[in-house]
Amino acid sequence: MRLDKWLWATRLFKTRSLAQQAVAGRRVQLNGDRTKPAHMVKAGDMVVVRVADWRWEVKVKALSERRGPTEFSRAKGGRFADQAADEV
Repeated sequence: MRLDKWLWATRLFKTRSLAQQAVAGRRVQLNGDRTKPAHMVKAGDMVVVRVADWRWEVKVKALSERRGPTEFSRAKGGRFADQAADEV
């Protein structure tokens, strides 16, 4: 799955366009390296996302072609606020 699509599907970004801009703006790292939006993500990868004062380190457990439900992000205090360094 493309990195920008995965970032959108996990609800780290509201739109896929914002995810693409973050990757292009070098605010996203994949396995410790800066990358491009079309780079493929696989289970076991480590993704680091920086947005403003927030920094999320997320380990990819599995991939899904569908976007997850909003209840998950709401339960975590809004877009993974309580999930830094946890697995998704």
